Amino acid sequence: AVPVGQGGMAAVMGLSAAELEAICRQASAAGVVEAVNFNCPGQVVIAGETAALQEALALAKKAGARRCVMLAVSAPFHSTLMQPAGEKLAAGLTSVLISDPVIPVVANVNADFVRNADEVRKALIQQVYNPVRWEESILRLAGAGIGTFIEVGPGRVLSGLVKKICRGAEVLNVEDQESLKEVLALVGEVG
Repeated sequence: AVPVGQGGMAAVMGLSAAELEAICRQASAAGVVEAVNFNCPGQVVIAGETAALQEALALAKKAGARRCVMLAVSAPFHSTLMQPAGEKLAAGLTSVLISDPVIPVVANVNADFVRNADEVRKALIQQVYNPVRWEESILRLAGAGIGTFIEVGPGRVLSGLVKKICRGAEVLNVEDQESLKEVLALVGEVG
């Protein structure tokens, strides 16, 4: 969708989502740049074309951003620049059987529950070129009575974000066989 080296992403800490969206609009004179990951209060990821991204970061620093970190990624994911990739995914998904969810699933693209296969397919495609609404998604789950979150995979980045969003949430991590056994034992005690 975007040639390597012509776009990127950066995490900005210390500004509100509204401030960063305004900064992106201001920097858009240099090209496409958008807020694309609403991670938690005070942490938003922006993505776009290199020149516009650099301009937005300079403006964010002037506006008082506590920290700006370029992400080691190959493209401006979740931005409108990725729409051609979303179209390719849509074409590819036409031959994939997707079933209705058996358990409730919240799509990060709209922070809402997907209830059937069509909604799952639509969310998968839209997520490629639309923002990740992580904070809203976690709040949606918490509002539905979810108080325990399990992060699966290496690292604890998402766990840290959940703790910032829902201070009272229990957050567990599965990153290897040992932690899987520990979490299964804990879940077994609860369930």
